[in-house]
Amino acid sequence: MTQPTGHGLAAPTTMIVHGEIRNFEEFAEDDAVLLEGIVAALRTVNDPEIPVNIYDLGLIYRIEVRDDGGVEIDMTLTAPGCPVAGQMLGWVQEAVVVVPGVSDVKMKLVFDPPWDKSRMSDEVQLELGLL
Repeated sequence: MTQPTGHGLAAPTTMIVHGEIRNFEEFAEDDAVLLEGIVAALRTVNDPEIPVNIYDLGLIYRIEVRDDGGVEIDMTLTAPGCPVAGQMLGWVQEAVVVVPGVSDVKMKLVFDPPWDKSRMSDEVQLELGLL
């Protein structure tokens, strides 16, 4: 299960800034503020079949912020046959590109490792009656 940290960012998402993978607490303050903004934007996008945001649902696998402000996001779906897969990528891109400090967003849909409920935050699992 994912454990939220003090800043509200769930642990399993890989966060990379300026080419360096670090724990959230190790990022410089400006980078941490940018990551918080990106995560806040991701939390505005809900999975259409499960009324929960995609970040806390555990669908975001990687967030990378490049030196030029470009952001790369790897995400998955709860099921590979999701009928709105293409639309969801667009929703995420539109939500994140307006975050101050973000110049562009590139999305990558991944299915390895496959998503399962263990990637959800404890709060979401409680909300959905899975704990």
